[in-house]
Amino acid sequence: MNFKRLFEPKTLAVIGVSLDNDRHPANVVYYKNHLRYPVEVFAVNPKGGRLQGEIVYSRVAEIPKAVDIAVIAVRAEFVPDILADCINSGVGGAAVISGGFAESGRRDLQDQVTAIAREADFPFIGPNCLGLYAPGRIDSFFLPSERFVRPEPGPVAVISQSGGILVDQMVKFAQEGVGLSMGISIGNKALVGEIELLEEFGRDDRTKVIAFYVEGFGKREGRAFVEAAARCPKPVIVLKAGKSALGERAVSSHTASLAGDYAVFSAALAQHGIVEARNEFELLSFCESLSRYQRSITGKIAIITGSGGHGALAVDACASHKLAVPTLLETDQAQLRERLSRSIRSIAALGNPIDLTGSALDDDFYQTAEFLSRTPDVDCLIVLLLPYLPGITSDLGARLSQLYLKEGKPLVAYVPRVEKYRMLIEGFELNGVPVSPSIEGAVLMAEAMRRCKPC
Repeated sequence: MNFKRLFEPKTLAVIGVSLDNDRHPANVVYYKNHLRYPVEVFAVNPKGGRLQGEIVYSRVAEIPKAVDIAVIAVRAEFVPDILADCINSGVGGAAVISGGFAESGRRDLQDQVTAIAREADFPFIGPNCLGLYAPGRIDSFFLPSERFVRPEPGPVAVISQSGGILVDQMVKFAQEGVGLSMGISIGNKALVGEIELLEEFGRDDRTKVIAFYVEGFGKREGRAFVEAAARCPKPVIVLKAGKSALGERAVSSHTASLAGDYAVFSAALAQHGIVEARNEFELLSFCESLSRYQRSITGKIAIITGSGGHGALAVDACASHKLAVPTLLETDQAQLRERLSRSIRSIAALGNPIDLTGSALDDDFYQTAEFLSRTPDVDCLIVLLLPYLPGITSDLGARLSQLYLKEGKPLVAYVPRVEKYRMLIEGFELNGVPVSPSIEGAVLMAEAMRRCKPC
């Protein structure tokens, strides 16, 4: 199945625009792409006419140019004929936004649409979905532009059965500076599902990490997905819904999915080195971490901080995820102590966590991180920075990041995310070092590298 025209369209037909209701979902999709994206957009309504001076075509076949993607937002019973018209007109693919298929008892109608597309090898996303969002290329989400928070272009592809979960995650991506290569809401995934998109994004040069929100699979589909994810050369992250009996019932009514045996699925993911996120918070942290670091670690963590309390909380968080925080050898502690400022040599605790105290300077953090970057006993550094300590400057993030670029040992930072500390945070992010606004989030970023074992 060829997704080229569907994912990189130059022309778009929005089928189902209203001539008298500009708040109709199809109109929202039409206007935002017509006014804000580099695609040529055509409106379609069986009545024809004009929409803000632009021609409204009565069917796709009347459009004078080859259409790469059709966004279909009409009543479900009209979709089979419209899809056939798209195929006969040479359209490259479609996103069927319309609901009213298997999720509401019309499995027969969904099967009819799927059979039409499969016979023609015509890719379509959905039905019962938001479609796709590619930063700077296309946006088929029927969400008003002024309310939609968009992440910047970046290396993470997110495929979700739920449009709402996807949009929520994109808002968080934007807030945390995680970039998106593409977000796809697949809804009932009648034709194109997780496996096809996993293979597609496994080949995509823009994408380094592929994340999924999954509600359920068809018969034998779950096993095939795990096997495909295990073969993928890029990190794959999965957030699964339907873990409980009530959750199973909820996903069935949402996307007509069968949640399956969660325990078996979870064990299979772990066995094959596929990263399972247990909640949305983990999904965000894992995506941020693995978009920067694709190399797996064994889980031996060094914690550097200027506060004993922060160090203790980080150790607890590491222990809860079974990450090791090995005590440094006495000889290593002695060598490290000689590198520190005279003012903190006698008061710093260097066992691990390494508490440099509130009197530490930029150089103390740098010297410690450099020493640990060359120590084989740890394979990841977590630096807990408190920007209000008097000896720390806004350049420290950039200095520590340069150290990572030089030594290559993964480094994760914790910095409270407030505007006053923006320059310190940017010093990390501009150099590709992930930053979490919470201690637990920083530990999860390290945990992501331990769980991930791409082939």
